[in-house]
Amino acid sequence: MSKIGTSLEQLRDLPDDELKTALARTRDELFRLQLGKYTNQVTSTALLTTKRRDIARLMTVLNGRALSIETQAKKSTKTEKKAKGAKS
Repeated sequence: MSKIGTSLEQLRDLPDDELKTALARTRDELFRLQLGKYTNQVTSTALLTTKRRDIARLMTVLNGRALSIETQAKKSTKTEKKAKGAKS
């Protein structure tokens, strides 16, 4: 699976309060990068795009949960995976 797909699965496993703190932290990082860009301290402008996309991913998961389109993923255990494999 791609790196983005893996990160989305990890985001969907997190509870809402952790997603909100990650969103606040990422927004703060983006602000600091933008400030550094204007003061000529940022060497990689690709980080700005990455942070904006991370914010969009976090907001997508949070908005999906708010609209009841998406729920928090349940972490499956090894026994559940074996049971699913035995049914197939």
